[in-house]
Amino acid sequence: MSRNVLITGGAGFIGSHLAERLLAGGDLVLVVDNYATARRDSLPSHPHLRVVEGSIADPDLVERVWAGFRPEVVVHAAASYKDPHNWAEDSRTNAVGTALVIQASQRHEVRRFVYFQTALCYGLHPLEQPITLQHPLRPEGSSYAISKTAGEYYVRQSSLNYVSFRLANVYGPRNLSGPLPTFFQRLTSGKACFVMDTRRDFLFIEDMLPVVVQAVDGRGERGVYHISSGRDFAIKELYTATVKALGVTGADDVEVRPRGADDVYSILLDPSKTNRDFGWQAPTPLEAGVQAAIAWYRQYGVSQTFTHLTLPDEKA
Repeated sequence: MSRNVLITGGAGFIGSHLAERLLAGGDLVLVVDNYATARRDSLPSHPHLRVVEGSIADPDLVERVWAGFRPEVVVHAAASYKDPHNWAEDSRTNAVGTALVIQASQRHEVRRFVYFQTALCYGLHPLEQPITLQHPLRPEGSSYAISKTAGEYYVRQSSLNYVSFRLANVYGPRNLSGPLPTFFQRLTSGKACFVMDTRRDFLFIEDMLPVVVQAVDGRGERGVYHISSGRDFAIKELYTATVKALGVTGADDVEVRPRGADDVYSILLDPSKTNRDFGWQAPTPLEAGVQAAIAWYRQYGVSQTFTHLTLPDEKA
């Protein structure tokens, strides 16, 4: 039986993949996106898909869309992360916009609300590895983390039946943030690369979707979960997999830079609660996931990449 599912940020990386999965399952999907970081070719037309262009920080738009569509489920994937120095936009979208979305969802009696949170909510220097759900929230390291954590607090303050997924570094086709699209862009244009002496928890987008779809279906208790591969990888491993997928020669000897004072060696989330409650594991090897992402980059190109952290200057 089809449901009305509303996805904020549904033309973005995670949102568009989820929209396609739900449409394939017969749901009616409405997407709200302002295309600040989304591509217009991410969502092909579909008879059960409607797209509204606009900002979730616009209270009139939010009320009009919620009242007209009457969503049974809301997946809140919209987020501002385009410019780490634009604190006002981060606050407007990630905090105020989230508050508007939550209150509209309460007024219109949404049955399930799914939120996406950043692992940076634990700070740039987590107190434990792997990071458990009991770790204190310390988001002061970036505007993105501060505003996304404010949004999660609003979710928790609400009466909604919510699940908040704190995410590992999700990658794959359509991803335009993080090191992978940057490696692709530089390697295919003959520019030098460097890698940081750090490790990160990389999660392939297709591995993440089954958990989110189950949450849309109502599985999972009200509260917070991690979605994580359960292991961390050196950034150099990601670079090596990118070089292999591209078939580039002479690029193996990459400069490894020491991490800065504000850069933790590893960020690894403990997914044990998600593994248990959702009966889930992340099966895709890093090399296979990188190959799938590179195939998409080759076909569609990467004209712009984004980051929510202030990075050290790159070499030309």
